Amino acid sequence: MLTSHTARSRRGGVAHGAAAGPLFAILFAAALQCAASAPIMAQDYPARTIKIMTNSGAGGTFDVFVRALASELHKRWGRPVIVEPRPGGNFMIAGRACADSLPDGYSLCALSGETLVYSEFLYKSVPYSPRADFAPVTNLFFNTQVLIASAALGIKTLRELLVVAKSKPLAFSAPAVAQRLFLERLNRQHGMEMVNVPFRGGGEAVTALLNGSAPLLFSGGSTFPQLIEDGAAVGLAVDSPRRSPLFPQVPTLLELGYSDKLSRNYLGLVVPAATPRPIIERVHREVVAIMNDPVFRQQNLVDRGLEPIGDSPEEFARFIDDDRASFAETTREAKIERQ
Repeated sequence: MLTSHTARSRRGGVAHGAAAGPLFAILFAAALQCAASAPIMAQDYPARTIKIMTNSGAGGTFDVFVRALASELHKRWGRPVIVEPRPGGNFMIAGRACADSLPDGYSLCALSGETLVYSEFLYKSVPYSPRADFAPVTNLFFNTQVLIASAALGIKTLRELLVVAKSKPLAFSAPAVAQRLFLERLNRQHGMEMVNVPFRGGGEAVTALLNGSAPLLFSGGSTFPQLIEDGAAVGLAVDSPRRSPLFPQVPTLLELGYSDKLSRNYLGLVVPAATPRPIIERVHREVVAIMNDPVFRQQNLVDRGLEPIGDSPEEFARFIDDDRASFAETTREAKIERQ
């Protein structure tokens, strides 16, 4: 398989005619040398500062977790581990930055499904290849999304929401693509006119929920249990297969009869394609060990409504393939055209 760098070089036309033979020999010899030195690199790794690029803004749920993980990696490795948020560009800025990084293990990438899978189905121009430019390390967690409604709507269940939404237009906010598509599917199925209102951050979405300008919110957040307990909002459903410990009173979509596959919100750790396998294994081993620490797990995952995963690179690769197939079907059914 061509790496992104090799593919781009060939598209640029560097190997032509008589020069192709000598150049191929040089590249082949270099590849062999890299393969032979990979175990040595892994033994010495890391020898300098590591960066973790993310596709989320500073201060959000994903960013807070990655910074906690970076702090623990620093303690284990004795090397600086810095977090570089690369938000924007429909989650594609971080994807491009990750794909263009050297595959040497010093650029780790914490990316959500929007970057790893969904972009190729939503946009005509994607500045990287979601299928070829990344090597999976592990799925870090699922971020359980909860559909909540402003108490001012006067509803208690999803069924009651359908009745109200048929009688008048409602605005909603769903930052994650899959959850937005679910609500738009409800629109089509039940003849409703719920309209998505994008916000720059979770704080704005919660404000709109409480003041009634967008009284529905389908998102994740450890602050929502307090809103529900205080009576300011009502939990209607969660997208997890089992009830969330943060929202034990809120039913799952499966319980409510929505058995079709819904892409869940997750954060995956990947590296640029062609990163040596021993380095991938080293990073995976350290990250999973941190996530399995009871204190870290409770404080940085469970208490924040995050469902820890920490699967193997092979398992994560299969999950991505399944998520890609599921999302492709969803976009076909919704007749979504690439923008």
